[in-house]
Amino acid sequence: MTPLERRASASLASIFALRMLGLFLVLPVFALEAARYPGGDDPARIGLAMGIYGLTQGFLQIPFGIASDWWGRKRVIIAGLLMFALGSFVAAWAPDLNWLIVGRSLQGAGAISAAVTALLADSTRDVVRTKAMALVGGSIALMFALSLVVAPLLVGYIGLHGIFALTGSLALAGIAVIAWWVPPEPLVHANQPRGNVREVLKNAALLRLNFGVFVLHAVQLAMWMAIPALLVGAGLDKTLHWQVYLPAVLASLVVMGMTLFPLEKRGYLRAVFLGAVGLVFLVQLGLLWAASHTASPVYGLGLLGTLLFLFFCGFNVLEASQPSLVSRVAPAHARGAALGVYNTLQSLGFFAGGA
Repeated sequence: MTPLERRASASLASIFALRMLGLFLVLPVFALEAARYPGGDDPARIGLAMGIYGLTQGFLQIPFGIASDWWGRKRVIIAGLLMFALGSFVAAWAPDLNWLIVGRSLQGAGAISAAVTALLADSTRDVVRTKAMALVGGSIALMFALSLVVAPLLVGYIGLHGIFALTGSLALAGIAVIAWWVPPEPLVHANQPRGNVREVLKNAALLRLNFGVFVLHAVQLAMWMAIPALLVGAGLDKTLHWQVYLPAVLASLVVMGMTLFPLEKRGYLRAVFLGAVGLVFLVQLGLLWAASHTASPVYGLGLLGTLLFLFFCGFNVLEASQPSLVSRVAPAHARGAALGVYNTLQSLGFFAGGA
């Protein structure tokens, strides 16, 4: 990478990290803490408060992506972070579950993923783009692992209100990053055509990648619905699940760095991509077997930890390579629109996996 590419990759990865840390801190504690709010005796409404973020996020990914093609990536990212911060502070103030739902929906309205990814694609060459995307994916994985350890401790000191306030503050820090650290946007010629969703939806290669990310994230969320119960069944208290998740995530990042980048340089990205798909599929078969053979002497934390490690190995490769491939396949003038569609299918995959 050139110095400018390293700066763009690190700064944009930090924006994702700041935003996702706030979101991930909420996840492990939300259901229990939301039940204490007025109106929190209804599990369906707690589920709505949790899931409405993904709903508004999914609806607005494409408009934000197209807007970034027309009006510039940085402007759209700053607007999205302001909306996300507003939603976080509304949720921090929320006196009851209704206002918590409003705050979560406003958080989701700050749908900047497509714009940030498009700016990263604009700022990097094809030959290093997968590495740049992997840096983003790695930062998100680290924030997820960190949140599993920190969230239960943090909620005891500042409560859910405080975590939402912290989330809003992290979003404002992201605005400072975009304003003062992220390199200037590449120049766009005034007569260049702009993003068009119809053009994106007619591209067969993009449709395959969009379907792939939908399936991947449906599988991921379905796993998170099942894995905690399997770990408890193997004798691990729910407060200690991070002891399995954290090593699996960190070790998988090391493996990705040792395999994906060297093999991509040698022209084997397609082979690595297909291998990762196969690995994720085999892990699902392994988890299916484990869930139906809990009395087997093979069943236990060792098996589940190994399967999680293998899943993250495949998942991290796909998370890094898929958006990189989308940015390469899409026309430069429609990257924002293409990544908006991609991120919409990602959000819908989360919804489908939870359903």
